[in-house]
Amino acid sequence: MSAGLPGAGSGGKRMWQIVGMEGKDSGTYEERLTAPVGWWAIALLAGVMAGLIFLRASPVAAIVAAIATAVGAAALVVAYGRVGVRIRDGYLEAGAARLPLTALGAATALDAEAARRLRTTEADARAFMMLRGYVRTAVRVEVVDPEDPTPYLYLSTRRPEKLAGALQPR
Repeated sequence: MSAGLPGAGSGGKRMWQIVGMEGKDSGTYEERLTAPVGWWAIALLAGVMAGLIFLRASPVAAIVAAIATAVGAAALVVAYGRVGVRIRDGYLEAGAARLPLTALGAATALDAEAARRLRTTEADARAFMMLRGYVRTAVRVEVVDPEDPTPYLYLSTRRPEKLAGALQPR
């Protein structure tokens, strides 16, 4: 059985093989990167705008358009903000990726400025980035698997020190 990053690697090769969890603690950590309140306001405003556009046709069409647009926009906000970071049972789950902790090296908590640099001018195209633009801080996790071309993981998180601490070997 193998696990890896979706769409990463060449030729469909999986990035990590599941191996034993020696040397790493099986502690737990969980964080959801939910969308900020402002995004919900935008979804509501999209519904209002759709209602105003369709008001010219009829009040019923305006109400239907407003509700449908607001619900659709809210669904997109929920879907985008559903991603999370979890450490459980010897694995790091970040978005769609699931990796054994033994494939990971040092974890470094990044403040807003360091995270900005790492996702822009200092970024490596081979890195896996679970990036959410509305989360300013992040953690950089080295990948120690010699067969893996991915140099590091960039994980957006609102609690970088806590996540980096949970990834340290015990």
